[in-house]
Amino acid sequence: MTQRLANVPGIVLVSIAATMWGLDGLIRKPLAHTTSATTIVFGEHVVLVACTITLLVPALASLWRAGPRYILAGILVGAGASAIATILFTEALFHGDFITVVVLQKSQPLIAVVGAWLVLGEQPRPQFAWFLVPALAGIWLIALPHPLAPHVHGMTPIVETLGAAALWGLGTVFGRYLGRKLAFEHVTTVRFAFGLVASACALPIVGAAAYSDAHDSFYIAVLALVTGLAALGLYYYGLQRTPALLAALGELAFPVTATLVGLYVFNSSLRWTQWVGVAVTVGVVSLLPARRRDIVRTPDLVPAPAAS
Repeated sequence: MTQRLANVPGIVLVSIAATMWGLDGLIRKPLAHTTSATTIVFGEHVVLVACTITLLVPALASLWRAGPRYILAGILVGAGASAIATILFTEALFHGDFITVVVLQKSQPLIAVVGAWLVLGEQPRPQFAWFLVPALAGIWLIALPHPLAPHVHGMTPIVETLGAAALWGLGTVFGRYLGRKLAFEHVTTVRFAFGLVASACALPIVGAAAYSDAHDSFYIAVLALVTGLAALGLYYYGLQRTPALLAALGELAFPVTATLVGLYVFNSSLRWTQWVGVAVTVGVVSLLPARRRDIVRTPDLVPAPAAS
């Protein structure tokens, strides 16, 4: 299986993972009626750590050998991108319009571009602008039914969404950084472990219960296995062979998929300008695999060896 995945371009795997994340709202948003966001995220991490428990000691040992900077990166990815960002995003889904929330979250390429340049030394070539600008324009068109007359209906979901976007953007950068010395399965395991600790700490802070009823717990487990374990496994395997700059654009498959979910499942509606935004964004993501070497210069694309 791993050998087959090795033949697939990393950016394609990142985009597939992002598409799986776009289906996340099918389960996450309906849970708003009976379960708190922090309880959902904690429950997901319990399942994820249980699934990767045999890798936990080797993963933490690899992280320790990598050095203090990698340990800090692991904490930031787990506590920030895995726990806090997911709690913020879930709260935003509870408070706001489905499509607007998932699309605004994808402002994260701006964070990833700056972070990849400062942390990873990745330098976008001039052609990168021909991908980034249309992608952001497409997201703007999808997010705003009247793109030339934007307005805000409630700041809470906007702030929550942008906070999640910033943390996920940094998660892309530091996840790529960890992949320089850690096998992809160890990066995934470290993310889940620190995410569990952070989400457990959040429970008493917000006064949330650790577990929900049997019905909701079942769907939380489904979230953890499909959009968590399976999607993140593909994501980190692809991220090892993909510059963070390109990965951030590949992740735009998320808002496109989530927009279609909102349209056909949650009875949202799109104006013609929003459909144009979907088409532009899909076009950008589709062109990335063939042009990835033309739009970013990276000092290190050699992945860490697989875990033994």
